[in-house]
Amino acid sequence: IHDYKEGTPEEKTYYIELWDVGGSVGSATSVKSTRAVFYNSLNGIILVHDLTNKKSSQNLYRWSLEALNRDVAPTGVLVTNGDYDREQFADNQIPLLVIGTKLDQIPETKRNEVLTRTAFLAEDFNAEEINLDCTNPRYLAAGSSNAVKLSRFFDKV
Repeated sequence: IHDYKEGTPEEKTYYIELWDVGGSVGSATSVKSTRAVFYNSLNGIILVHDLTNKKSSQNLYRWSLEALNRDVAPTGVLVTNGDYDREQFADNQIPLLVIGTKLDQIPETKRNEVLTRTAFLAEDFNAEEINLDCTNPRYLAAGSSNAVKLSRFFDKV
């Protein structure tokens, strides 16, 4: 349940349904066509990746293009050494949210490097970014910046 524009005269309650379509990058046509069923009439996309796994974040480009029906020529891995066409996301009207998990598993000495790299993902998608330490509930506590970003995302949806 989401209260759209909570606390304003325009407030309205919506039921939000979330689907986890899985991130298998197998090139099997059956896997892609099964996921495609969930892409019909989508209103927003939450892209979740593992901050401890660089390949996981690189695959976000491929998955988002697939969901946005721009995967016209499926050709294995879309991202190679960071090369991809940013323009593919320029005219996207579907709200996107990028969530990185396992922040707690990144050593303090490497956090800046990892978070700088993943910040470019959100920028490319024109999306809000949330990075979570899933062992600590304060990362999504009411009033936190992450909770505000999540609420803004659902308002757009």
